[in-house]
Amino acid sequence: MTSTILTRAGTTLAAVLTAVACAGSAPGAAGAPQAAAPATATAVPSTSAPALTGHRPCPGQPDVTCADLTVPLDRSGAVPGTLKLRTAVFGAARAPRGTLLFLTGGPGQPGVPYVERIRSRLPEALARYRLVMIDQRGTGGAAVDCPALQKEVGSSDTVAPSPAAVTACAESLGPRRNLYTTADTVADLEDLRRALGVRTWTLDGVSYGTFTAAQYALAHPERVRRLVLDSVVPLDGAGVLYEDALGHSGQVLRTACREQNCGFDPARDLATVVRRDGNGVGVFNLLVIASIIDPKLQDPRYGILDALHASAGGDRTRLDRLVAGFSAPSDEPPAEFSSGLHAATLCADSRWPWGDASAPVEGRRQALERAVRRISPAQVWPFQRETAGAQGIPRTCLPWPASRPNRPARAHTLTMPVLILAGDRDLSTPVRWARDVAAAHPKAELVVLQGAGHSTQSRSDEGARAAQEFLMR
Repeated sequence: MTSTILTRAGTTLAAVLTAVACAGSAPGAAGAPQAAAPATATAVPSTSAPALTGHRPCPGQPDVTCADLTVPLDRSGAVPGTLKLRTAVFGAARAPRGTLLFLTGGPGQPGVPYVERIRSRLPEALARYRLVMIDQRGTGGAAVDCPALQKEVGSSDTVAPSPAAVTACAESLGPRRNLYTTADTVADLEDLRRALGVRTWTLDGVSYGTFTAAQYALAHPERVRRLVLDSVVPLDGAGVLYEDALGHSGQVLRTACREQNCGFDPARDLATVVRRDGNGVGVFNLLVIASIIDPKLQDPRYGILDALHASAGGDRTRLDRLVAGFSAPSDEPPAEFSSGLHAATLCADSRWPWGDASAPVEGRRQALERAVRRISPAQVWPFQRETAGAQGIPRTCLPWPASRPNRPARAHTLTMPVLILAGDRDLSTPVRWARDVAAAHPKAELVVLQGAGHSTQSRSDEGARAAQEFLMR
């Protein structure tokens, strides 16, 4: 889940690297809503071995080779066509430790533009690995483009889009909206492995990239030597109501207050504000993005603790300005983050109160309301449980037309060595998720990084160091 490398556009925001991904080709012509393709459709066998073509230096990185991987648009054969997925390769084919596939997140973020960033963060490991990154289907230069949705939410998970923008996106995709599941991406990655000519490789995923990496590892355990999951999302598609993140916000605020000697209780201030003003979704969106940009909430440009305290005391000016700025219409182009791809994949992959993506739209709202009423108020304090159902993740998929659900791997246990990295201040993928995933997989090792937020390898020296040590074992 979670946003991205880039935060909301606007005067109050800065660019950040978090993680996301899914790339492929443009969605094509608009059409009437289509019924979901059957999950049991017969796969069409490939007529030729996958190959990387069009080798050329990547823009601005002459020592990195870009190439294209051509994959079927629809592996069932129901929708004709192919996709060209841009890939980037850095390092020798016979690197001592083999090939490292690094997967960005979102879903919606390309991979190739971030090769230089990953090289700078993992230099010791990449002296012994060949690095591969890919624009997954629906991202990058051929990203899914849904203009209204893109403007309303950009790369945010938590800003709630209008139903009209959501349905317009789904209708513009037509039957192609069924073709952006993680299972489709897993099949693309297996084609990439074959095209690279490697028998096994190591995977490193961030945010939504952890879901993709884990689903690949469950589907092809014999192909994965090691697995790094950084800022992990639940591997069963749960967590869409963000109860754990809402509840964790109080601890993040109070820890920041202790470190700054603020002299008041920002969690109580938050509880006062959202109950008085009914702005829980906006404040939550602000805190989620802030936990990415500035995990310790120390940046004086934002002054989030003071703004909360002032608002609780009656001066709403600063907090209202921050909430509005962090929720402002986005100017991020789809090539940098595709909100359309994000919606198509999120709605297919997740476990919803109304069932999976094939559930009729009628009845979803009632199922969501029942699920919200079952949430314990203590679980989400200092927020209200209504915020769980009103934030962007469920509001994106509530009106999304019935579609083909993701087909997860049959296996449930990761059998290879796994490193799980989590920032204790992360509100995008809260540490509770990391603990739950680590407990479910016997070969998993959990490292919780104090003072860190989302995407620890990119934004925490300790996170990058832990990843490199694990990769070099």
